[in-house]
Amino acid sequence: MQAVFITSKASLSSLGHTNNEIWQNYQKDKSSISICCFNNTDSPTAKLSTKSQYLIDQLRTENNHYRRLDKSVLMAIFVGRQALAKSSWKDKSNIGINIGSSRGATQLFEKYHEHFIKSPSQRMSPIVSPTTTLGNISSWLAFDLGCQGLTISHSITCSTALHSILNACAWINSGFSNKFIAGGSEAPLTDFTISQMRALGIYSTSSSKWKCSPLKSKNTQNSMVLGEGAAVFCLEKNNHNGALAKIIGIGFATEKIQHHASLSSDAKCIKKSMKMALETSQLDTVDAIVMHAPGTQQGDQSELKAIHAIFGAETPHLISTKFQTGHTLGASGGISLDLAIEMINNKQFLCFPYQTSVQQSLTTFPKTVLVNAVGFGGNAVSIIVQKAD
Repeated sequence: MQAVFITSKASLSSLGHTNNEIWQNYQKDKSSISICCFNNTDSPTAKLSTKSQYLIDQLRTENNHYRRLDKSVLMAIFVGRQALAKSSWKDKSNIGINIGSSRGATQLFEKYHEHFIKSPSQRMSPIVSPTTTLGNISSWLAFDLGCQGLTISHSITCSTALHSILNACAWINSGFSNKFIAGGSEAPLTDFTISQMRALGIYSTSSSKWKCSPLKSKNTQNSMVLGEGAAVFCLEKNNHNGALAKIIGIGFATEKIQHHASLSSDAKCIKKSMKMALETSQLDTVDAIVMHAPGTQQGDQSELKAIHAIFGAETPHLISTKFQTGHTLGASGGISLDLAIEMINNKQFLCFPYQTSVQQSLTTFPKTVLVNAVGFGGNAVSIIVQKAD
């Protein structure tokens, strides 16, 4: 494929909303996951910091239309503004937008549905349907930024954000668009959503300091924690604006699933997507892999088997964002890509703050990083990025 340049980026999570703040918090020996009460049960969650939440609340008051929008839409607008401001793009006539979400307007939908169950005969507001559709995210971001190009929203479970990047690369490589804003946004911290995760038997009950601990040595329990976040990237065909990195390889695959919520034991879809990404980049290996690794025993080990099958004994440095950000569902691939770019530009590997079952590299710095995302339905995406020329 022709390389696609990442001109700018922005993300928002439990780690903060600025590049420096996020990078510094990743390296602290302090978890950004806190305990909150859902369904009268204390639950570890990776929610936005107090300062970040304040800025989202302020954004809601800027426009009367924004008062009725879901939090996932507001977070996408927030990071979209930041990314576009850093891009130096002046002409907005042909900027495409593809922001995805696994669940979309989760909080707003649950609020309206609860109201309907309690008062089914009461007339419903006419804005309920338009504000709870998944297409809200890209449409409202285009409205806010004044972009006039193509707008797409979609959901492909937890690989959604990286699928957005794939789609943007396809449009740019086809010549139909020169610039794209792509990524994902998710605000799933609700009673109902956390209850769904608990029903799967994968939610963390850990009493340790690190409530979510992917690949932790001798870890015998699931430790997935739900988080909220958003990440977007300004992508373009040419490196006219001092790009942060470039996408040189993409891969994707779907496998036949045996269970609605699980992968095959050797993660066939991840193995295929990584192989495809390496082939399109014409590389044999990479310096680091930002794994999907949400902290579930089966999921983490399946992905690890797939990595060993592709890279053999020379396994690259492995890391996952989830120990700090939690699992942000449809936004998680974007959060992982954000970390990959930070490691490349800071010339430093991020390491797990606890003993792991995998070797951590400390001797060199990462020049080429592969990012994985996988979701319910057995679908996977792998993207390889490296420092821009």
